[in-house]
Amino acid sequence: MVRNRSAQVTLVSALVAGALLLAGCSSGSSSDSSTAAAGGSPAATAADPNGVKPGLVGMHVEGEEVEAWPSAPFGALRLWDNGTAWSQIETSPGVFKWDNLEGALANAKSKGMSDILLVLGTTPAWNAKTKGPNDYPQPDAASAPKDLNAWDNYVTQVVTRYKGRISAYEIWNEANLKTFWNGTPEEMADLTKRAYDIIKKIDPAALVVSASPTVRLASSFTKFYPAYLAALAAKNWPIDVMAIHTYPTSTGDPVERGAAIKAAQEFLTAAKAPADIPLWDTELNYGLAGPGPGKPKVDITGAKAAGWVVRTYIDDLRYNVGRSYWYIWTQKPYDLLGIQAYPGSDAEQGFFALQNWVIGQKFDGCTDASGVVTCNFSLAGGKSTVAWAETGDAQYTVPDGVQLVCDPLQNCKEASGGSTITLTEVPVRLFYQ
Repeated sequence: MVRNRSAQVTLVSALVAGALLLAGCSSGSSSDSSTAAAGGSPAATAADPNGVKPGLVGMHVEGEEVEAWPSAPFGALRLWDNGTAWSQIETSPGVFKWDNLEGALANAKSKGMSDILLVLGTTPAWNAKTKGPNDYPQPDAASAPKDLNAWDNYVTQVVTRYKGRISAYEIWNEANLKTFWNGTPEEMADLTKRAYDIIKKIDPAALVVSASPTVRLASSFTKFYPAYLAALAAKNWPIDVMAIHTYPTSTGDPVERGAAIKAAQEFLTAAKAPADIPLWDTELNYGLAGPGPGKPKVDITGAKAAGWVVRTYIDDLRYNVGRSYWYIWTQKPYDLLGIQAYPGSDAEQGFFALQNWVIGQKFDGCTDASGVVTCNFSLAGGKSTVAWAETGDAQYTVPDGVQLVCDPLQNCKEASGGSTITLTEVPVRLFYQ
């Protein structure tokens, strides 16, 4: 159900005059401005120049190559599962089918989206060293290339053709899983270095993002990731960004995701990765079945779905993750996923809440006191707080000056300083007078 967004703006204006107002719940038109890409009117309050950028909130979009687009706001697009991988473009040596990539970029441009990440791999069958009938997205696509010159040529073709139109290139998707990569970590580091040199020569402004291992399969992650990092270190870190995927286990929550982020950061520290290389989470959702048997998919709905969307991206600010790409915006429910994001979904409201609560605001830090997390934001001389209980319920004393408390589904109630409210795992925003 699509909720009445304009009604809440009126309510907040009446009760919290002079405070941080809820922005018009539809976002603006450019990923480079204070608003994110989606239809509608821009935010009512100008963004802080030091505020959180729209690119924090990344998205995958089913059918984006054929003009599909989310109704929810977001600020960065990852092209994966859009028919835009190497194996889907170079169908035979030197024969390139650019249609999907052209369509994806044209659609993005028409929506004002310029922050675009393209995943370069996977390997075409004609250049595969090993056969893999169950590889994704096509048979043999997880193989290491038998001819590295063909990889070099493909990267050259893409970057030359799309210089200035693609802002970042990710080397490979989930390279610790045999479905996507059955070569070695060292071979993946070699592909990374070769691509880096080509990209920087042709389009120096483009970012090179590492291959992205997924953390939910601990054994394959710990086997692949340290070896890949060591091989990158031996090549003097030929990347601009490190990538991971933080899908939790089927029953996992944002707390489990936070632990996974910290584990990846510990590997980076142990590998002596340069401190100025940012970490991105280039694919995530919750509730997916597994890993392993006996762990069925978990459906996450209602305020919890919206709230976990909000917590995901505020946690990125807490844990120093540069951005995350939600998987995936669809036009109807997609059974694989625990949190559905489509028009009218609860997750959609979470993305609108992020646009109103976080984007364009200055992030003033978070505190975690006995499982109660409070994160502070400021804009135009005003401030707001987003608070939640990490797990379960927790009692919370409302700070002085607060008049209104709202959840991501726009359920609001009046509150006053010194009163006690019960926090849950669904975050709420506190509006100050």
